[in-house]
Amino acid sequence: MPIGRQSEPTSRLWPTGGAHLWPSGGTSPTDAHERGHLVYAARGVLSVHTERGTSIVPANRVAWTPAGCPHRHRAHGDTDMRIVFLPPSLARLVPAHPAVFVASGLAREVLLALTGPDEPGKAASARLRRVLVDQLSDAREQPLHLPEPRDDRLRALARVLYDNPGDTTPLAGLGQAIGAGARTLSRLFHDELGMTFYEWRTQLRLCHALMLLAEGHDTSHVAHACGWSNPSQFIAAFRAVLGTTPGRYRAGQRVKVAQ
Repeated sequence: MPIGRQSEPTSRLWPTGGAHLWPSGGTSPTDAHERGHLVYAARGVLSVHTERGTSIVPANRVAWTPAGCPHRHRAHGDTDMRIVFLPPSLARLVPAHPAVFVASGLAREVLLALTGPDEPGKAASARLRRVLVDQLSDAREQPLHLPEPRDDRLRALARVLYDNPGDTTPLAGLGQAIGAGARTLSRLFHDELGMTFYEWRTQLRLCHALMLLAEGHDTSHVAHACGWSNPSQFIAAFRAVLGTTPGRYRAGQRVKVAQ
């Protein structure tokens, strides 16, 4: 997905992790680390961009980026990003690819403790990181990762929808615009991305919806901007993936900001 302007965060870092306070729209340059790392948005929403695609990280998710994987971040809404680096012994216990997991209540508290203003001692940090990885090992990977197409025809289609996530044109119509048949495009989505076009487009819409909610837009505006014909359909799709309604999600974000 497209990246916006670059903006320097306010940072508090140490060797095992720390925090970045990003203004809305702030982005990082592409980077890769010798150690894999977890990122969590204590406030706001993060998008993590890699060659494999885009992961969206709202406040009830945590994203994993393996060692050596080039990536960049973007903040949607004023964002308090927490980062925890894992030693190789623990990194072996999580996937070898970028992933997003549900952040349990305990996982969130551990992430905040590891990245708060008072850095835990070395032994305590090691124990907390083990607890955190145990929590992630028990959590399912979540469908908040939007894979990036590689085929030129899929990339052309993706650019149309990146620019307008609310576009409701059927696959055949989009294919006609880019010079590819619907059957060919369906096969490419299945073979290359492991999902149907409609599953991919729903992922794109939900990712965009999270960004708009973080920027303060209301549910009705977000529903129509992201292509749902009415707010009820949007609420049902959002709850099916995020486990809560857009209204409750926004209320939770407001509480975090107030704190």
